Amino acid sequence: MKHYRGYRLTLGWQILIGLVLGIVLGVVFYQNKTAIMAMQNIGTMFISLIQMIVLPIVVSCLTVGIANMGDIKKLGRIGGKTLIYFELMTTIAIILGLVVANIFHPGDFINIHSLQSQDISQYVSTAKTAKQHSGIWDTLMGIIPTNIFSSLSNGDMMPVIFFSVFFGLGTAAIGEKGQIIIDFLQAVSEVMFKVTNWVMHAAPIGVCALIGVTVAQMGLSALAPLGYFIVLAYATMAVFILVFMGLVGKLFGLNIFTLLKVIRDEVVLAFSTASSEAALPRIIDKMDKFGVSQGIVSFVIPTGYTFNLDGSAIYQSLAALFLAQAYHIHLSLGQQITLLVVLMITSKGMAGVPGASFVVLLATISTIGVPMAGLTFIAGIDRLVDMGRTAVNVVGNSLASVVIAKSEHEFDEDQATAYAASFNKK
Repeated sequence: MKHYRGYRLTLGWQILIGLVLGIVLGVVFYQNKTAIMAMQNIGTMFISLIQMIVLPIVVSCLTVGIANMGDIKKLGRIGGKTLIYFELMTTIAIILGLVVANIFHPGDFINIHSLQSQDISQYVSTAKTAKQHSGIWDTLMGIIPTNIFSSLSNGDMMPVIFFSVFFGLGTAAIGEKGQIIIDFLQAVSEVMFKVTNWVMHAAPIGVCALIGVTVAQMGLSALAPLGYFIVLAYATMAVFILVFMGLVGKLFGLNIFTLLKVIRDEVVLAFSTASSEAALPRIIDKMDKFGVSQGIVSFVIPTGYTFNLDGSAIYQSLAALFLAQAYHIHLSLGQQITLLVVLMITSKGMAGVPGASFVVLLATISTIGVPMAGLTFIAGIDRLVDMGRTAVNVVGNSLASVVIAKSEHEFDEDQATAYAASFNKK
């Protein structure tokens, strides 16, 4: 960290200060429609700035990385490893949520009818649309873009990744003629990372507005009845990171605390904004500097934003059993296994839609007999829990890039050690 006339706060601390100020503003302007609109617009503008950056970075970095890799067999091997790893970690996350819910029974400590309901009509309409296109074939067909420019304008990540992979392979196939494309896209990625640094200066303001509007709309008093569920959800996510991700990291020779130290600012940013996209550009840049080869980091991390949502998986299974317990619905082992399978499928098919975790719950709870109205009682705290699960998703995808790189012997240990050491000085 550079010093300018004394001590300068890191981005992580600036964001935390913005978070605290946002809570204060939310309390002060509780139910104030003018203040809520202003904060909502400021927060939306910040997220829009991030979304403006994400796809150009993904296209440029992924195309260059795949072009430099230049081997379709190697790409197939990496893709296979990545998807298997994602499925294993997501399944563990779902099972962990189910186990915790069965042990601690959070739904038994609440009177569901005493809670204040929230409007979930936007999620219902999204769920109906998504459910119509959530089958395996629909998901696979949706990956292939019929018009790449349409996919770019809609922000559809998987079709963009699919196109970029083939564009990179095609660029490598034409040999020296493709070097001009590689050089151009390399320059594009460097420009976009520079723009990212500029946008991050506005992060504390954006975070302040986003958390402020959340608190102003629901008030802190709304958290009290569901406090036990919120604490349990966060404790489960912490266990998943420290124990399960920690074990995976140790298996591949990585200390999870080293990784957390490197990406701490991005985790705080993802937590504060409840948006994985907010952290994506900087995570790609940091994992590249941490020693992961460009081809792997630019393929694994964007793909993980659809297929490796560990925090969301924990929340979905925990919330499903929480609601079942609140309605005094006993689920047998067979029903819980069915729930596990359904969540494994629906979480992949709907990962790209707005409010995906809540939409998955809407599409899932009917299979275990929970009334859809039950979700209206936890909708108010969804964003608060979303902050935690988004942070877990970011850590999980960062770890995945290191694991896949190590499995391919494309991880620079010396570079990683030197880069991690630089954070000890901050």
